[in-house]
Amino acid sequence: MTLKLENSNTGIEIKNLSKHFAGKNGGYTALEAVDLEIAAGEFVSLIGHSGCGKSTLLSMIAGLEKPSTGFVKLEGQEIKGPGPDRAVVFQNYSLLPWLTVEDNVLEAVEASCPEMETLKQVGRSEEYLRAVGLWQHRHKRPHEISGGMKQRVAIARAFAINPRVMLLDEPFGALDALTRGGLQEQLNKMLYGEANAETVVMVTHDIDEAMYLSDRIVIMTNGPKARIFDVIDVPFERPRNRSEMTKTAEYTALRERLVRILTVDLAVKEAA
Repeated sequence: MTLKLENSNTGIEIKNLSKHFAGKNGGYTALEAVDLEIAAGEFVSLIGHSGCGKSTLLSMIAGLEKPSTGFVKLEGQEIKGPGPDRAVVFQNYSLLPWLTVEDNVLEAVEASCPEMETLKQVGRSEEYLRAVGLWQHRHKRPHEISGGMKQRVAIARAFAINPRVMLLDEPFGALDALTRGGLQEQLNKMLYGEANAETVVMVTHDIDEAMYLSDRIVIMTNGPKARIFDVIDVPFERPRNRSEMTKTAEYTALRERLVRILTVDLAVKEAA
């Protein structure tokens, strides 16, 4: 099944994508025959049970893993490896512990935009640290700030390199509910504020997070040999108000549908 958007500018094209990991007893096939198209500027979430290949798929879009078969293309060009056109935010922050908050962001800007004047590089780093509310903490090192603040640095760093695609691998999964909700709000404002939205692909286990942030939700079958089970449109216009959105009948119906797929429909398919 090819999941294609009608009348849209395709940012990411995934075709016949499979990933096999070598090992004992023939190894392990994480993904098999995955087809998906993601429009430029679209926010897509990948959900499914643990071991269904969500992070593997994200890693292949990032260029960190190579497909066994098929391809991933970005704006018509096949992805062969990592590049500054794609920024990744991991669950574990991935900050350099010997650098300050400011220097963690600035180093990424310098690496991705070497032709930019130094003052502009510094200015861009400041802009995004201010956007996530961390400019006053710019001289601290990662061990001096909380987990939520570390993830805000990672988000600022990702935005500062001005990527065409933002890849989020359970970016808020390790945080408490209050911090997670605040960062979801912050990400939403940064993506859909005055600037044009980047294309975003996010791995998450949080149904409500996927519903609040996404344009479409991609549900994976259980592994091994995971495939796409279904793709669900999120019917809420932007800008979104979380408290108002959650009061609607559409929200309740969508949430119940997603829970049913994850708890019942996938089990039925696996047993068939």
